[in-house]
Amino acid sequence: MDNSTPKIAKETKKKIRVEFDRTPLKERMKAKFLNFYFFQTVVIKLFRFIFLLGIAYVVLFPFFSKIAGSFMGREDFIDVTVRLIPKNFTIDIYKAIWVHADYTEALLNTTLISVGLAVLQTFVCCFIAYGLAKYKFRGNGIVFLLVMITMIIPHRTLASSMSMNFTYFDICGILSFLSGGASVGIESIDQVLSQINVFGLAETLADNSINLKNTIWPFIILASTGLAFKNGLYVFMLRQFFRGIPDSLEESAYIDGSGDFKTFIQIILPMSVPMMITVFLFAFCWQWTDTFYTGMFFTSPKEAPLMLSSLDLKKVFSVLDTEYAGQNLYETAIRNTSGIMIIAPLVIVYIFLQRYLVEGIERSGLTAE
Repeated sequence: MDNSTPKIAKETKKKIRVEFDRTPLKERMKAKFLNFYFFQTVVIKLFRFIFLLGIAYVVLFPFFSKIAGSFMGREDFIDVTVRLIPKNFTIDIYKAIWVHADYTEALLNTTLISVGLAVLQTFVCCFIAYGLAKYKFRGNGIVFLLVMITMIIPHRTLASSMSMNFTYFDICGILSFLSGGASVGIESIDQVLSQINVFGLAETLADNSINLKNTIWPFIILASTGLAFKNGLYVFMLRQFFRGIPDSLEESAYIDGSGDFKTFIQIILPMSVPMMITVFLFAFCWQWTDTFYTGMFFTSPKEAPLMLSSLDLKKVFSVLDTEYAGQNLYETAIRNTSGIMIIAPLVIVYIFLQRYLVEGIERSGLTAE
């Protein structure tokens, strides 16, 4: 009885479809379009389209206006008839920022630092997350809880203590011990550091400690120890992903003679490429646009090698001669253009890696299935 029911239903549907096809075209159009369900569907879709179009306009209009303003000449800012389409199309603002704001140097420095720190954060978080996901040890839950706490505590709460730690950097009093020199045969730690100069460390020694301010070392130390900006989120995402990997894969590798480290490198990491790219993109973008740590570890904007702190628009203002009737609007357009040039590399990176980003977020457990 149960086996014959699907067959009868299928034959009935086929018969109805044949009869419908045999009816005149006019009758079919009436049956298809002149009904309540069709009008209800059209109204819902039209409302959804208008609603989404309005949201898109509110969100995208500021970007369109800034992009259009970056190509306007000075005369366009005092012409009331000019809105979004420039009358005097020019790229003078882009040229001035590129040449006179040291954009290329800032771009190179920011790229090297952001890429290097993002790669370091990605691999360190992979090790931490894999250990928390796959190894059962006493205190596993407590360690993971501490990782989650790093996502909750505001970073400004730790700013003062973090700044002092890197101003007078000394791990467990090692430098104070070495400065005595009696037990290790070293007269002074100054003699050691005076022979080297790694990222400016030779000139930072003071009071048996190293002043790491105005160097890249605080960023490297935080990234390599898993304490950098947003590392708690990266560990959480990777842990959720690693927990979804079947244990049978690792067991098969162990049977074949692979150790823990070899299994992690040759099996787990290749499977985690989309997730690692997602974490890398997050780390890269947040490092690129960071102002909190940069402002804390670099005492003056001139010493900060990152783009947000290095671009000096005063020279651009003087070169483009903003002293005229539309000064405020023109200076605002220059600042907006510098912002466009800052985020442009991020947009390019996202365009090429968006597929991996979406796939990684889907696998991270941050979205509902």
